[in-house]
Amino acid sequence: MSTSISLCTIILGTLAAQTPAVLEQRIQRIENGLMPPVVVKGDPDSRMKLADRMAALHVPGVSIAVIHDGKIEWARGFGDIRMGGSRVTPDTLFQAASISKPVTAMAVLRLVQSGKLSLDADVNGYLKTWKIPSNSFTERTKVTVREMLTHSAGLTVHGFAGYASDAPLPTLVQILNGEKPANSDPIRVDTEPGKIWRYSGGGYVVLQQLLQDVTGEPFPKLMHDTVLDPIGMTRSTYEQPLPKNRMGEVAIPYREDGRPVSGGPHVYPEMAPAGLWTTPSDLARYTIEVQRSLAGNSNRVLSVAMVRQMLTPGLNHQGLGPAVGGSAKRPFFTHGGANEGYRCNLVAYDDGDGVVIMTNGDNGGQLASQIVGSVAHEYGWPDFQPVVHTITNVSPRIFDAYAGAYRGSDLVFTVTREGDQLFVQLTGQPKFPMFPESDREFFLKVVDARIVFEVDPQGRATQLILHQNGTDLRAKRLDDAETKRIIPK
Repeated sequence: MSTSISLCTIILGTLAAQTPAVLEQRIQRIENGLMPPVVVKGDPDSRMKLADRMAALHVPGVSIAVIHDGKIEWARGFGDIRMGGSRVTPDTLFQAASISKPVTAMAVLRLVQSGKLSLDADVNGYLKTWKIPSNSFTERTKVTVREMLTHSAGLTVHGFAGYASDAPLPTLVQILNGEKPANSDPIRVDTEPGKIWRYSGGGYVVLQQLLQDVTGEPFPKLMHDTVLDPIGMTRSTYEQPLPKNRMGEVAIPYREDGRPVSGGPHVYPEMAPAGLWTTPSDLARYTIEVQRSLAGNSNRVLSVAMVRQMLTPGLNHQGLGPAVGGSAKRPFFTHGGANEGYRCNLVAYDDGDGVVIMTNGDNGGQLASQIVGSVAHEYGWPDFQPVVHTITNVSPRIFDAYAGAYRGSDLVFTVTREGDQLFVQLTGQPKFPMFPESDREFFLKVVDARIVFEVDPQGRATQLILHQNGTDLRAKRLDDAETKRIIPK
């Protein structure tokens, strides 16, 4: 694993009265002063260098694009595309993972704007190749495009693992039905549409099929023609697998322990939710198009009215694609992404500031959060800066009442006590320590997240609530038999 940082070509937009030397100083402050996502009151200053964090987290490469006053102010690559390999540049390709979704949403809304789709009609009226199977939930309430965009359609399957480069690939219908060689469950409605928010990559697979059925176009071509090309995202593609002649542009993915993902990047036929190959600069161009469209200054894809709808929060602060947060004075939109060996983050204020970070390591999410915090501090943003917590002394004996397994959406939270420390582990993620701020409220240091336990009259936890990124996820405690299967003694 490379432990050094390579400073590559800078791409400069209009610098708003900044000289190159002043801008370089700003970049150096961000690079050498990464701030932790959480600060514990009384602890010493714990700022870190980007190079040191990349080495500690086994993340070989990082690419960053910063937007200021509606332009790409700077874009830079750090580290290597592979351990010991060539350097990351602003043109290096990464998998956008779930940031594919808000870009897909723009194509969906383009069809709504042109009258080819309705946000609120039964989607089975548009689907031809495959239909959402009818059941008691869909008989009461039909699934709509709006609900799929906002993760409130009652559809299953949180996310996708992709397929090794030498594995057989399923068709889209096989993925929808959970049929081999698909490695995910069937995508089905299992709760009444419109009633709850539950993140569903499965809903975006349905949207992928819907877009192809309505337009008659292959999904990558549709996305190129309606979104990527008009915006100028010239390095981006939804082609899966990526054409072989472009593999030399790719940052190779790495596991959390520093091992490369076997066989290289996974292939994602689930293109709409997870299949975009891109760069931070191209995602910044998407971001700037949204910002300019909202202001009425550029409407190459969507109108002002449609962008306003896109950025109107619904259940759990979810817009039509991106999540929405911030204050009334300074709202922002955001989305993260996690594919095998890739982690990325996009954060943007409506008024023209933002940052896109892409990494080629499974631990890159922690790094991206710190970079966002450092950028937020440098540019004086009102959000995303480190949160200050205070550790409260509580008796570790109460931890036994919280230990167990909790299920929320398609995710399982495993809470364990090790000595006087409580830990939490989410499906597919490492185990992290939790620190008490009260006898029922805990915080994490690695990310800005809080977990609150709800208890019965005997003090035993019945469910937990994860508060993160302005959203809440409830997870109910599993019974003892199922917990023993998940947490064997």
